[in-house]
Amino acid sequence: MTCANSSDNLSTERDYPYSDSDEIRGTVMSESGQTWRQAYEGHPAEAARVRAWTRGRLGHEDAPLVAHELFVAVLGSVTTRRPDIIEMTISTAGRRIRIAAAGRHPLPILQVHGPGAIVIDRLSESSGVSVDGSGLWAQLTAPAELKALR
Repeated sequence: MTCANSSDNLSTERDYPYSDSDEIRGTVMSESGQTWRQAYEGHPAEAARVRAWTRGRLGHEDAPLVAHELFVAVLGSVTTRRPDIIEMTISTAGRRIRIAAAGRHPLPILQVHGPGAIVIDRLSESSGVSVDGSGLWAQLTAPAELKALR
């Protein structure tokens, strides 16, 4: 296991997933966890690989679908051409799971608030856009007995 670094501990006051303060976060939780990062080609067929990769890392039943929707939203981010690379990241800290997808171009408003955003919103506890506007993230809470698989 690795410890969460400062870039993983973002303030929830600004709608980011992790707080660096127990008072803001509301609970005292261990910040130890794991982070996995994988780059995928910007092609629709890669969505199946993203789901399998996520399923292989986490036992959370909603995680593969959330990762899929994040990937598809970033995949559709550029109307003139698809992004060549989409980077997927899974981070755990305590019972929190953060899944993120990032491309190289800012996301248009439709990708941030489109139909996939509704799925992500319903399955996750919180979600948002990355600071640079080129990616999306979602946070899930794992059941107490759920552990990261690898």
